[in-house]
Amino acid sequence: MFVEPFFQLKNNQGVFMLIIEVKDNESIDKALRRYKRKFQQVGTLKELRRRKHFTKPSVERRDEVLKASYKKKKFGDS
Repeated sequence: MFVEPFFQLKNNQGVFMLIIEVKDNESIDKALRRYKRKFQQVGTLKELRRRKHFTKPSVERRDEVLKASYKKKKFGDS
């Protein structure tokens, strides 16, 4: 038995789907827990939120530079 997600994300290679194989004598709760863990590890929700709105490349670079300078100031060079 396969449990498939209720939506699909497209990546560079095509459509990306999470598929969990439910083992014999495995409760659906355990399979759902495995699915949720895999879902979180893959970062699907994070990707959905990122794609929700467009951010200009110049703004992304500026944010990266600001984040790096903050980390350097806060945590030092070590």
